[in-house]
Amino acid sequence: MARGVYIHIPFCHQICNYCDFNKFYFKNQPVDEYIETLGKEMALATEKYPHSFTQIETIFLGGGTPTALSPDQLTRLLKLIRTYIPMDSVTEFTSEANPDELSEAKMHALFNGGVNRLSMGVQSFDQELLKKIGRTHSNAHVYDTIALAKKVGFKNVSIDLMYGLPGQTMEQWKDTLEKAFALDLPHFSAYSLIVEPKTIFYNQYAKGKLSLPTEDIEADMYDVLMQEMQSHGLLQYEISNFAKTDYASTHNKIYWENDEYAGFGAGAHGYINGVRYSNHGPLKKYMDAVSAGDLPIMQDHLVTETEQREEQMFLGLRKTEGIAHAIYEERFKEPMMNRYGQVIDKLVLEGLLEHDKVGIRLTRKGRFVGNEVFQQFLLED
Repeated sequence: MARGVYIHIPFCHQICNYCDFNKFYFKNQPVDEYIETLGKEMALATEKYPHSFTQIETIFLGGGTPTALSPDQLTRLLKLIRTYIPMDSVTEFTSEANPDELSEAKMHALFNGGVNRLSMGVQSFDQELLKKIGRTHSNAHVYDTIALAKKVGFKNVSIDLMYGLPGQTMEQWKDTLEKAFALDLPHFSAYSLIVEPKTIFYNQYAKGKLSLPTEDIEADMYDVLMQEMQSHGLLQYEISNFAKTDYASTHNKIYWENDEYAGFGAGAHGYINGVRYSNHGPLKKYMDAVSAGDLPIMQDHLVTETEQREEQMFLGLRKTEGIAHAIYEERFKEPMMNRYGQVIDKLVLEGLLEHDKVGIRLTRKGRFVGNEVFQQFLLED
């Protein structure tokens, strides 16, 4: 049974240099037709899997950039969502947003359509760095948009920040954090730059034209991030996410708790009835499939029990609270230590895991090498 719904809006007015998500320049795209197709896909899925959509807790509009849509387009999209997705249990409805696109009309369209959480891509408060990574907003856009969001009625606003950016110094990072905290927001996400294939940065990196901070500097930036978040009263509830009490993202926790969710839109991913799937990415392939009355699935995979266990471990360890013995045993009908005892004992000795009667979790030291820890739990059948 799905706990969440992810809806992909693949349109952008500007493509960021680091982005590897499925996206298209907004101009000359069939945006209205795409929105109607989303409605048809939701209708098909909820008709095919009615029992999977009875307890939806969260909806997340991602991209691309949902706020690339006009107020009328947003209003239509949100109406379609409310038509096909049961809203009775939904407590969190998030939309991603760009600070320079979120006009008052769009803000009202989102708020009136049921969205109660905004996740804004700020990345940095250094104007030169913003230009380097392909962002088009200014700091003034951020300040004005957040003030407007509060005026419209949004109480739950999060911003994304990035570190390890090309040429970024520790001073720039500390300055960005200082400016972020001054906004007094309930939630922050902060990610290190990963140079992904098929991005502008990847091409620059391959040509030796991308100057990145060293791994040691990046680790120091992460260290400062954790210290500063804690000193400003924000709980680190996941490797890259920090929140005031009661403001942790429910939608993201669905992923980390290895629970099921539906994914709608071109290139979206989902996990329903034990099957992980991904939709066609190209707009025409996606829309043609739905128009023919088919779910637009490009590939799917029935997750084996071994894979479920592995996912439970490496996703769950992203959370600061880690993985509870009771939850693991309830799900897999055996104690966690039966299968992973040796690995857990080894990682505890190395100072990367804590282990007690409640469960296991990364130590502070372990958060710096999370991926290396996660790999220890990948077993062969």
